[in-house]
Amino acid sequence: MYRFTLPRDLYHGEDALSSLKNLSGKKAVVVVGGGSMKRFGFLDKAVDYLKEAGMEVKLIEGVEPDPSVETVMKGAAVMREFEPDWIVAMGGGSPIDAAKAMWVFYEYPNTTFEEIITPFSFPTLRTKAKFCAIPSTSGTATEVTAFSVITDYAKGIKYPLADFNITPDVAIVDPALAETMPAKLTAHTGMDAMTHAIEAYVSTLNCEYTDPLALHAIEMIHDNLKKSYEGDMACRDKMHDAQCLAGMAFSNALLGIVHSMAHKTGAAFTGGHIIHGCANAMYLPKVIKYNSKDPVAAERYAKIAKFINLKGETTEELVDALIAELRSMNDQLNIPQGIKNYGPGGVKADESIIDEKEFLEKLPEVAKNAIADACTGSNPRQPNQEEMEKLLKACYYDTEIDF
Repeated sequence: MYRFTLPRDLYHGEDALSSLKNLSGKKAVVVVGGGSMKRFGFLDKAVDYLKEAGMEVKLIEGVEPDPSVETVMKGAAVMREFEPDWIVAMGGGSPIDAAKAMWVFYEYPNTTFEEIITPFSFPTLRTKAKFCAIPSTSGTATEVTAFSVITDYAKGIKYPLADFNITPDVAIVDPALAETMPAKLTAHTGMDAMTHAIEAYVSTLNCEYTDPLALHAIEMIHDNLKKSYEGDMACRDKMHDAQCLAGMAFSNALLGIVHSMAHKTGAAFTGGHIIHGCANAMYLPKVIKYNSKDPVAAERYAKIAKFINLKGETTEELVDALIAELRSMNDQLNIPQGIKNYGPGGVKADESIIDEKEFLEKLPEVAKNAIADACTGSNPRQPNQEEMEKLLKACYYDTEIDF
């Protein structure tokens, strides 16, 4: 038996943000990030719509990129004091992910973070509040997913929290918010969405309900990401829908080891963060080559290649064409092909911010953590320690996969 879960309501298209005035409740807390939603006027609009709905509103501002356990606990404490019946999270993946985790500790103050790390182990939510998510970036699709990624900086590990309980009740996908993204963020979030769709399509939990969403998202991203990166706002709007479709697919089919590796390398090194979407873009071609040793996965990658009109006579040729196309997209988006060329902010550089010696020293532990990641179980091939270390080294040096 499979399960397919989405938000109860999804508002999309022009002026979708105004649907906030239709929510019913007494109090709403709005969780936002670093300030772009305020600068561009969207936060004020959201607050006004909620007040029009008759609600008292409180803000939780300043959620950092890659939100921490500490940020989650502080936000939950604010919620417990204010007692909202709606949690509204708006911005990139970080404030929405943080708000999802805050929701758990608001409703269950005695729960510990360690208790919810195990996938699908959350207590029953909606005893105090419902959840509305409004994305401003076109990548994470956390507005429609059962996932949240929270970072434990003390351990240097990103934890993907997973439970259908944290699928939002309402998602508002308004393209106007995404039009504020700078080019680099457009590139990284776009390749994150591409990775979501491809991993969902080859996941061992793919099904008839997730496949069409994944394939259509792949086609839309392939057709629109480069132009969106270059500032075409019609394509930017298409990308906002595409990433949401990819999210619907992967929230139900789950992901694979591209995400396992991205989660466990993201905060592992002292030189700085490896931005999640950029990590996915670098790792995806290598993982496709590794997974293509599995014949079922190979056929699925080949079908993707055909779907976006790539050339090849055999399955192997089509898989290689897909890999080449993804690498070409990275080049067009100024994304490095390997960690050795990962510069500040995730752009190409001659010298990486991730020290080679530190990378090699931490390799066994990072590989072990990646294997244990929640996303590994639905990958087409299950890597052992040696294979995961080889994969990670290939992602550092941008070398070929032949195992």
